[in-house]
Amino acid sequence: MSVTTEDVRRVAALARLDLSADEQARLTDELGRILQYIGKLNELDTDGVAPSAHAIPVAGTFRADEPEIFSGLDELLAQAPDRRDGYFRVPRVIE
Repeated sequence: MSVTTEDVRRVAALARLDLSADEQARLTDELGRILQYIGKLNELDTDGVAPSAHAIPVAGTFRADEPEIFSGLDELLAQAPDRRDGYFRVPRVIE
């Protein structure tokens, strides 16, 4: 599949982009090369290859989501320029 300048103009219009003639020409070339590469990838024999989301195995990297009591509230509020009844006071932003 080849990409035409008209294809680039149509996509740019959908994305509300105003591209110069130079940008249109450059993107036409770049998108054409990208689609050629994808075409080559589609030619690969992937029979027997399990689908994956990552090239390497990824183990759970998040800590356990367990509730804990936050004991630094007073220290945190002490840094606020204005506070009342255990809350930060901020200027009104909605009338």
